[in-house]
Amino acid sequence: MAARLFLALLAVGLLGATAPQPKLVPDVSQREVEIRYSFTGAQLLLFGAILYPGGKVPADPADIIVVLRGPSQQLVMREKRQVAGIWLNANSAEFRSAPSFYAVASSRPIRDMVDERTAAIYELGLDKLQLSPSSLNDGVEIDRFSRGLTDLRIRNGLFVERPGSVRITDGVLYQATLPLSARVVVGTYTAETFLVRDGRVLAAAVREIEVRKSGFERLMGVFADRQPVLYGLTAVAMALSLGLLAGYLAQRI
Repeated sequence: MAARLFLALLAVGLLGATAPQPKLVPDVSQREVEIRYSFTGAQLLLFGAILYPGGKVPADPADIIVVLRGPSQQLVMREKRQVAGIWLNANSAEFRSAPSFYAVASSRPIRDMVDERTAAIYELGLDKLQLSPSSLNDGVEIDRFSRGLTDLRIRNGLFVERPGSVRITDGVLYQATLPLSARVVVGTYTAETFLVRDGRVLAAAVREIEVRKSGFERLMGVFADRQPVLYGLTAVAMALSLGLLAGYLAQRI
């Protein structure tokens, strides 16, 4: 992901080498999100300003696209098939770098702002995500699994697309609200902002957001990560103790 951002910013820099280009000054409402036992999700405000050369806003203002992206994951998608009344695993496909979370908002529909090639380069839109399949499945099967993965994460609130939801005020100030699902994983998230005009990305900027567990959940996560064997034995001991206690109480009642 870092390499993709570097290439995107380099391309923007090369485009702007011949003439002064506008710049983005982005920010987010929260740089840190803490996940507790009662965490039900969050609403993140992505906002900022567009700095035009000489402070003059053009007659044809630019558009804004914001993307909130979570850490990449390596995962295997499996297809269920019913055999003799029993559901069994059938075909599968492995993806090397599927984003754990992806939300995009834009001032207009992305297809009206950039062409297919530009959208693919910057991964603008759910249909332009580069999932990096690593299995030997054929193209048709990979497409089917990719659509299945996208549909599953949309239903779980992990993939979000909101065209036309970015508000631009006076051609300079912009803001958008994107939901952060309660199912998100911990890690470093990136809030990317793209300034688009005449089908080109004129500027790009990024801010990082840390999503981490806190309180008892964080202690258990650290314990499980650093002492996996002891954590497993403790979990088994607690389960046995609770079972014995439940049996004892049931006999007394």
